[in-house]
Amino acid sequence: MHPFRKAVEAGDHTAVEALLAEDVVFTSPVAFKPYPGKPITAAILRGVSRVFEDFRYVREIISADGHDLALIFTARVGDKELNGCDFLHLNDEGLIDDFLVMVRPLTAATALSEAMAAQFERIASEAMGS
Repeated sequence: MHPFRKAVEAGDHTAVEALLAEDVVFTSPVAFKPYPGKPITAAILRGVSRVFEDFRYVREIISADGHDLALIFTARVGDKELNGCDFLHLNDEGLIDDFLVMVRPLTAATALSEAMAAQFERIASEAMGS
């Protein structure tokens, strides 16, 4: 099991943040532009942990060279069940420098977008405080 998955499943936000490269780029399934940098990415991931219910990873796929990882998950946002995948790229130091998330179906993505929008003031504040 990859250390990122272990940290997420343990709810260890400090360990999750430690696995992010300073120059990480987070690409959201519900926002047009990517978010560059460790502080905003860590804050978004904390926000997601507040929004998702019954979150669990169901599969982990890693490339032969160990630099690419896909973590397939299920969760709920309110009454909407969703499936998703975290696509991670690891730099030569083993830190996450690219973090792309995809979710389905559209109704769940919409619920996620609305729930994250409600969190965004707090997320921005947390990112500024990092």
